[in-house]
Amino acid sequence: MADPLRGWGSRELLLLFLFLGTQRGARAGQIRYSVREELDKGSFVGNIAKDLGLEPQELAERGVRIVSRGRTQLFALNPGSGSLVTAGRIDREELCAQSARCLVSFNILVENKMKIYGVEVEIIDINDNFPRFRDEEVKVKVNENAATGTRLVLPFARDADVGVNSLQSYQLSSNIHFSLDEKSGSDGQKYPELVLEQPLDREKVAVHDLLLTALDGGDPILSSTTHIRVMVLDANDNAPQFTRSEYRVSVPENIPVGTRLLTLTAMDPDEGINGKLTYSFRNEEDKISQTFQLDSNLGEISTVQSLDYEESRFYLMEVVAQDGGALLASAKVVITVQDVNDNAPEMILTSLASSVSEDCLPGTVIALFSVHDGDSGENGEVACSISRNLPFKLEKSVDNYYHLLTTRTLDREEISDYNITITVIDRGNPPLSTENHISLKVADINDNPPIFPHTSYSTYIPENNPRGISIFSVTAHDPDSGNNAQVTYSLAKDTLQGMPLSSYVSINSDTGVLYALGSFDYEQVRDLQLWVTACDSGDPPLSSNVSLSLFVLDQNDNTPEILYPAIPTDGSTGVELAPRSAELGYLVTKVVAVDRDSGQNAWLSYRLLKASEPGLFSVGLHTGEVRTARALLDRDALKQSLVVVVQDHGQPSLSATVTLTVAVADSIPDVLADLSNFEPSADPDHSSLTLYLVVAVAAVSCLFLAFVIVLLALRLRRWHTSRLLQTSGGGLAGVPTSHFVGVDGVRAFLQTYSHEVSLTADSRKSHLIFPQPNYADTLISQESCEKSEPLLISDTINANEEPEVVRVSFLFQ
Repeated sequence: MADPLRGWGSRELLLLFLFLGTQRGARAGQIRYSVREELDKGSFVGNIAKDLGLEPQELAERGVRIVSRGRTQLFALNPGSGSLVTAGRIDREELCAQSARCLVSFNILVENKMKIYGVEVEIIDINDNFPRFRDEEVKVKVNENAATGTRLVLPFARDADVGVNSLQSYQLSSNIHFSLDEKSGSDGQKYPELVLEQPLDREKVAVHDLLLTALDGGDPILSSTTHIRVMVLDANDNAPQFTRSEYRVSVPENIPVGTRLLTLTAMDPDEGINGKLTYSFRNEEDKISQTFQLDSNLGEISTVQSLDYEESRFYLMEVVAQDGGALLASAKVVITVQDVNDNAPEMILTSLASSVSEDCLPGTVIALFSVHDGDSGENGEVACSISRNLPFKLEKSVDNYYHLLTTRTLDREEISDYNITITVIDRGNPPLSTENHISLKVADINDNPPIFPHTSYSTYIPENNPRGISIFSVTAHDPDSGNNAQVTYSLAKDTLQGMPLSSYVSINSDTGVLYALGSFDYEQVRDLQLWVTACDSGDPPLSSNVSLSLFVLDQNDNTPEILYPAIPTDGSTGVELAPRSAELGYLVTKVVAVDRDSGQNAWLSYRLLKASEPGLFSVGLHTGEVRTARALLDRDALKQSLVVVVQDHGQPSLSATVTLTVAVADSIPDVLADLSNFEPSADPDHSSLTLYLVVAVAAVSCLFLAFVIVLLALRLRRWHTSRLLQTSGGGLAGVPTSHFVGVDGVRAFLQTYSHEVSLTADSRKSHLIFPQPNYADTLISQESCEKSEPLLISDTINANEEPEVVRVSFLFQ
């Protein structure tokens, strides 16, 4: 193709540059350029970097890019020069057809600022299209009796260029019968007509061949020709006539295919073939023939394919009615397409932040998008909305662009992902809408400390545990994510018995499992109080504490320890004394033992393991008291050896044994003699001493018995007197303990006696029980020697009930 600027005069170039200068600063916020069509790819359009106030190298740094909707990208950015250049050859006629001005609009996005600038480029036409006739040869019929001045409609040419480059005139080849005349339509199109200048004579010339030339106004001038064959017909003196010169109809775009739109009517008063009319389109475009169908006999126009308001808003066509005699008439038909709401709005996402920090400020931009509706009027007016319960809002930007903003701070622990539904709805009837979904992740910050499920913990560990054994496990949960949720565990520093707690237990910093560093001894450490700290890995780190009580469980690891009889340290043998007069149940001694363990492991039981005289002595199972199992006989050996075993109730049980030596003798000298020599003695002095001891004991017993009888008599008398003063239904009033005679004076008589007095409500049935005196002084502990208890009697006795036995204990020391 020739250079489009070739042939341009200085006046045209001056006007072009003035136009470019005025367009660039036409309106603040809108950048305007102009460029000729058919330029090579990469041709300069404008200095976009300068107009944006940026340096060329900042275009890439700031993410400047072209944003356009629904069309091929015609322009590109040159990051090196900062200029706007063509992305390829631009054909103005393809873009804008016959429009007087061809404007291409798009937007420039500055990514880092999320700012949009509107750019408008005018495509300037060049004379790159020839005028073209639809047919290379056209036949025109004319009656031979046509009067001079008769006009015959000729086919017109179309030129895709506009302005001066478009179709300007027609020329007709030289002849004597016809001349050429031009008429301009309301659409600016020039229509050629053949004018009869001289009468025709079919018999002389039946066909006239003419050449019609169409010329444009470009420089150089471009032209095209078509062959006109004028057929001279026999006379037909009446031409058809349409009822109207122009037909208009308005139809909605969604009418079904095959719908009849209108019917054209023409009249011809001739008869026969000269009065039969046929209808046809004249000079119709391909789009007309592909969309509409004309019934040649009825003149009905119907659709053959769907109409689309967005593709074409109206159709202009010419219909010809021709009779059999070649006379014809023409009428214009204008079909207007009405818009219906058949296009749902669409949303184009321009920029989107895939994630946002949960501590972002309100008003943070999340996304930038544009909306468009292909319909017009109210059907093309759209509104955007999102759910009200979301912490986001929409804010309108330039043109049809919207910002999606935050309205408040976010909380990832509450909601970590948002699925934002943007609804775009038009104002048509019925309205159409489109839903678009935006997924947004909330980035975590360290705003939550680790949390233990419980405020405190307690656990148990048996003593003598192996070293390194797992004791307990604590777990803390951090609702944050990533490093902010990575928890490490540690123990607070403290001491126990002068030793740091870290020498007793340790904790795994990753799992929270506590381990025993040594073997615990219940008798030394019974419990530990620990503080466990859980700390996350955020910046700054957050932590929380929880208390842990560790209790040591006792194990049966201590054998019973015998406190009495103690093993002599001087090499002598401890001997217990039992008089020969001891009866059944006489308390000889008591084995006292303790166990350092606790609970069941410290429950002790006693049993006689071995005896030199089986059946002579018995041991209390729980008391350890060694008593005679029968009365002593003269034949019983003076020296009795007993082995008592003390056993705890642990699992397994542990035990200890003690050997007791019991001397059977009636007198102290006998005992002393027997300690050095256990052979029987027949010395009469020893028998006298025994007799004196027996008499002394009997005397003391008689004195004590008399004292008790006097005391009981006084008590019964007082009780009998109080009973006579009471009513028949009254009970026995309480007698204060101060009325009883103390027994402190009795201590001078006996070192240790234990008596039991059994009383009933009826004094006649009262009796006393005097056990044998206990000479086993070594079994009386120091505590029992310091105790003194008064006579205890129940405060209330009901005379109407069965006689009740009241046990009164006297303890004399």
